[in-house]
Amino acid sequence: MTVAVLALQGAFIEHEQMLDRLGVAHIELRQATDLKQDFDGLILPGGESTTQSLLLHEQEMFEPLQKRIQDGMPVLATCAGMILLASAIEGQDAAHFATFPITVKRNAYGRQLGSFHTVSEVKGIGEVPMTFIRAPYVSEAAPDVKILAEVDGKIVGVRCGNQFAYAFHPELDQDTRIHELFLQTIANS
Repeated sequence: MTVAVLALQGAFIEHEQMLDRLGVAHIELRQATDLKQDFDGLILPGGESTTQSLLLHEQEMFEPLQKRIQDGMPVLATCAGMILLASAIEGQDAAHFATFPITVKRNAYGRQLGSFHTVSEVKGIGEVPMTFIRAPYVSEAAPDVKILAEVDGKIVGVRCGNQFAYAFHPELDQDTRIHELFLQTIANS
């Protein structure tokens, strides 16, 4: 099993370190030629979603990755990654990949000073540490979306098919279970 990590901008190194801890091979996606490598799943890290989308287009990686996601490739998206997958973004006319039938609110918890850490339940996993940094949340979800986690009445973890999206940064904490669930999904697909 090999996992590709989008490495254009954001917290991709932390995801790679988590995969290293779990003994999972990984590659970085930085340019279109990287897509020629074999990989079984994709991680879209936190960072700045608009910048990541712009770089995906500039590097001619946007459409090929969008097609792989639409075709069922397992994806783990955190923070900005959730925004990249969402089919709608509050206050914006356009979405990015638009493969996940959710509406997200960007910077829902305010600017950097609104960042926080908590522990809360993720369905199927149990209580996990959650670090929120300029995080979004899900304001609307289609009926086929499974709600995995909520904090203070806001949806912060969702699954639809092979796509997982979390508003927080599991890669910044020591708990590996969110990544393990993603890897199990890859193994089963």
